[in-house]
Amino acid sequence: MELSRPVLLGVVLLVAVAVGPWLARVAVRLAGRDPAAVPSATRVGVMTALLAGLLAGAVELLGLRPATAALAWGAGAAVVLGAVDLLCHRLPDRVTYPAVAVCAAALLVDAAVLGTWAAFVRALAAAAVAFAVGVVAAVLSPDGFGFGDVKLLLLLGLVLGWFGWGVLMTGIFFGLLTGALVSLVLLATRRAGWRTAIPFGPPLLAGAVLVLSLGAVSLT
Repeated sequence: MELSRPVLLGVVLLVAVAVGPWLARVAVRLAGRDPAAVPSATRVGVMTALLAGLLAGAVELLGLRPATAALAWGAGAAVVLGAVDLLCHRLPDRVTYPAVAVCAAALLVDAAVLGTWAAFVRALAAAAVAFAVGVVAAVLSPDGFGFGDVKLLLLLGLVLGWFGWGVLMTGIFFGLLTGALVSLVLLATRRAGWRTAIPFGPPLLAGAVLVLSLGAVSLT
């Protein structure tokens, strides 16, 4: 039985309300390396709202299919990774690696069930290319681009590459542009200096969300 759109969005909201507070706890505990850390009510509310929006966007974009699970898991990982990177300039492998594995598995199931093999192969190739580009960037500029960012590019390459090479390139471009604009604003307001380390994770994640929300996709 196919769920109506209001019912489906209601389910998404319930999932976000149930999972959001847990993700907020995970984020602050990973950031502080403190298993007893407790997030503020504001952080819980913001992360839950972000998760709800991302999950609703995933369902709106793909409907109910195996690939939606990849976007949903990626949404949860993105919320945690963005929060941790903002707090302590780290992108924990404990979040990135499972996200890559789960997203790859969900896309594989989508290919097996719906025959989207071309998209799946493209996703794997895009992940490899994005990872290689990230490695080069980290080697050339180790102070500005860490290996946590490289692993994040692996995840983004997998997810965005499934939709198309153009989506991947546009998403990364949006991410770099967002990072540059944020840096300029921080410099202009004197909240950062030329040598201040700016986390790349949140801008890259924002770029990915932006390109998908703009509908720059061609489903295979």
